[in-house]
Amino acid sequence: MTAAVGAPGRNHCIAVLGGSFDPVHQGHVALARLFAGLLRPDALRILPAGQPWQKNGLQASDRDRVAMLELAFGALKSPSLPVTIDLQEIERNTPTYTVETLRALRKELGARTSIVFLMGADQLRKLDSWNEWRELFALANLGVATRPGYDLAQEALPPVVAQELSTRLATPDTVRLLAHGKVCLAPTLDVDLSSSQLRAALQSGADASALGMAQVLDYIQQHNLYKN
Repeated sequence: MTAAVGAPGRNHCIAVLGGSFDPVHQGHVALARLFAGLLRPDALRILPAGQPWQKNGLQASDRDRVAMLELAFGALKSPSLPVTIDLQEIERNTPTYTVETLRALRKELGARTSIVFLMGADQLRKLDSWNEWRELFALANLGVATRPGYDLAQEALPPVVAQELSTRLATPDTVRLLAHGKVCLAPTLDVDLSSSQLRAALQSGADASALGMAQVLDYIQQHNLYKN
């Protein structure tokens, strides 16, 4: 894939979805599916965090989280959309910052490739708390989708984030063609889920079928995960 990305005469687009995925849930897959349709990327990278600096310790092991990701995103794979579970943040074995991961991806994929980092509106609303957050735009584009209760209107964002976005908004086609620096907003994703909601349901013994995919829930049950 790396060699093809640098091929002359064509701009490649790689969509990147990072997260703790502890566990992966319907919202993660819906976000990836939405932008797969909008951007028509050449590949999708799923990046499970190793030691996420903004969250407490992970409950599931790296091995279990990766296994659940393979189950969850298997249906999204196709000849036109390769899906890869990228383990670089896990293998780094240090607190993981998105900016460092994007630097590594930019070095790997080259200067011309459009890298689109996907996130929900809840993450955009606290983007200014991320490490070297302005540097993200020098490395990648952002694809941001709504989440119920999180407004994408500029007045709902921190002023510094709203100001930064004011000159960066672009259509999916533009984002697909440009290597970095643009933001595509998708106000059409109406999925209100979080990993903490799913963990709480699993720990309480409540029905979690509306929150997680059947194959992932089966894996969780078989491996006795998220019981306490």
